[in-house]
Amino acid sequence: MFTESYLLYLTPALLIVALILIGASVRILREYERAVVFTLGRFQRVKGPGLVLLIPFIQEMVKVDLRIQVIEIPTQDVISHDNVSMKVDAVLYFNVVNPERAIIQVQHYLPATNMLAQTTLRAVLGQHELDEMLSERKKLSTDVQSIIDSQTENWGIKVSNVEIRTVELTENMVRAIAKQAEAERDRRAKIIHAEAEFQAAQTLVNAAKILSSIPAAMQLRYLQTLAEIGAEQNSTVVFPMPIDIIKPFLELIEKPGKAAGTNGASIGPIAKDTPLNA
Repeated sequence: MFTESYLLYLTPALLIVALILIGASVRILREYERAVVFTLGRFQRVKGPGLVLLIPFIQEMVKVDLRIQVIEIPTQDVISHDNVSMKVDAVLYFNVVNPERAIIQVQHYLPATNMLAQTTLRAVLGQHELDEMLSERKKLSTDVQSIIDSQTENWGIKVSNVEIRTVELTENMVRAIAKQAEAERDRRAKIIHAEAEFQAAQTLVNAAKILSSIPAAMQLRYLQTLAEIGAEQNSTVVFPMPIDIIKPFLELIEKPGKAAGTNGASIGPIAKDTPLNA
């Protein structure tokens, strides 16, 4: 009678202990999870995915996620190489490729990677000027990614990408950059205007050489100018008379005068009081 009552109370206790032992020794890991197993505190092996059996109270495991994780790097105060203060933030993508190192080599790999990314971001951006940060953001992101990846390799972590999201400037720097951009646009406009004037002058010189080489071309040009002026319905037309057109007539007038002065007698001065009819 005593034995039967003893077994009646012992059986539930044994079932409870068995359930506890099974719960402590059986683990089920997903496809993206791995278990770093320690036996009496010493590393044994990496197990998973699927069913993992552990020896209760002797073995323990640390679960590691192998999926790509995203860290938002907080806004960092950065001073560029040309002494421009700004605020920069970024996003870091990484995943664990060696669970053993990620657990043994570093205490907490997630905050360690975050702090390393912050310091590396400030160090890399501080070596470049503001124009490079704004125009070569992709190249700077690649540099930051390669530096972080080389340092986290011993931790069993692979940094796949780093993206610099925003580069914020103070209001004073924004106004200064706007003034600089405006001055640069004015400089380019003046240079373009000067180059246009030079090209126009050079073209006029070439046209003048061509017109001077052919006298008839100048006359045709004047006739074309008259036609253009006449098309505007002007009542008065004023245009310069070229000396080349009048020159033949002047030569005809000068020739008879020279001939008369050579063949005829010289005419003396006329007396002041002498009448012309005398």
